Amino acid sequence: MIEVQHINCSYGKNEILRNLSFNIADGSFTSILGSNGCGKTTLLRCIAGLLEPQKGSVLIGGKPIGNYTARQRAQMVSLVQQHPQADIEFSAFETVLMGRNPYQRHLQNESQEDWDIVEQAMKQTNTWHLRLSLPSQMSGGELQRVMIARALAQQTPVLLLDEPTSNLDIAHQFEIMELLRDINRNEHKTILIVVHDLNLALRYCPEALLLNDHSLLYQGPTAEALTPDRILTAFGVRAQNKEGFLRFEK
Repeated sequence: MIEVQHINCSYGKNEILRNLSFNIADGSFTSILGSNGCGKTTLLRCIAGLLEPQKGSVLIGGKPIGNYTARQRAQMVSLVQQHPQADIEFSAFETVLMGRNPYQRHLQNESQEDWDIVEQAMKQTNTWHLRLSLPSQMSGGELQRVMIARALAQQTPVLLLDEPTSNLDIAHQFEIMELLRDINRNEHKTILIVVHDLNLALRYCPEALLLNDHSLLYQGPTAEALTPDRILTAFGVRAQNKEGFLRFEK
């Protein structure tokens, strides 16, 4: 279980999260929704242990995330960031292989098992044909899928993703969301995903966290999170749910 307890986060005088509390059940597939600047990325960074809140705490498995070593955190939580680094000089295969680092001893070479896990992750994300390509030779969408493959190769029980479909075309958006849904169901991974497209969240994510004004507006089933009233409050637009598909109005 992920437990977020009364966290406050600010950058200087700029308040990002205010007294935020919720629990995420083991094995759930939850979207994080909200307008730009409401704190979605900051929340993921806090859960991943990359950012320490000024107040409150984040617990995973009943233990504060800050009490784990970096290696222990990397064996529990993997994070796919919104803007993958494109200036590294490693092939796609080498990049995904980095996901196995938390399981390596100092100066230990990768095993055949590590290589097999990387191959499986790349085939899952349809990136195996890119294995020899450098980031400069890949599109933004291809590089994003490679980063998702690296997170899968890390084999953590918790997977955090910050708008992983933002650089993908429609076909690959569906492909990645279906892959994540299958992983959640078949491997019982706990997945938290920041989603920009509300219809993708409605279609694929059973649960939702809806943020507004730096706080939690709603937690629960996605269909109940995305009611016309809550959409108007959180996003300032009018919407109607027509047979499971949101239509927006000016």
